[in-house]
Amino acid sequence: MKYHYSQTDAYSKKARKENYPARSIYKLQEINQKYKIIGIADRVLDLGCAPGSWLLYLSKAVGYDGKIIGVDISDLKTEIPQNVFFVKESVTKFETGEKFEVVVSDLAAHTTGIEFSDVEETLELCYGALEIAKKVLIKGGNFLCKIFEGEGTDDFFKEVKKNFEFTKRYKPKASRKQSREMYVVGMGFKG
Repeated sequence: MKYHYSQTDAYSKKARKENYPARSIYKLQEINQKYKIIGIADRVLDLGCAPGSWLLYLSKAVGYDGKIIGVDISDLKTEIPQNVFFVKESVTKFETGEKFEVVVSDLAAHTTGIEFSDVEETLELCYGALEIAKKVLIKGGNFLCKIFEGEGTDDFFKEVKKNFEFTKRYKPKASRKQSREMYVVGMGFKG
């Protein structure tokens, strides 16, 4: 059923037609159009970047003078533009001396179908992404993180709120209605 759904879903069809490896591109696109978290010439760190749709969108959003570093334990399923650099590594081990205007995270644990476990494991990844963002963001920088609604979500949102001038929870139209997935937007990193 899941395979069939992903093949008939309007966003999946659109992604295939537009040569994106995944439908998640439209989630990031919608969030950026609404909140303007990514700008021309920005340096962006993309955590959990495989299969690569976000990298392709980010490359266009930052333009030729921007730079994107994508980190994931999985291989990419697309050819990347010149302003994109891919590091095949666990985000928990990734270190850089660079600073970024934006950190985005589409990290998620491999789902098991056990809701509590899936939410808890993904929540750990969200906290990890936030810790990385706090180390590498410039003052005033922006953060975007996928999270699954459940126990601990409110505490994570409060933690983001402590570190950013503006915070918002947002569920893009491209997210499936039955999904517990949502995104936390943090803008204006306090440093």
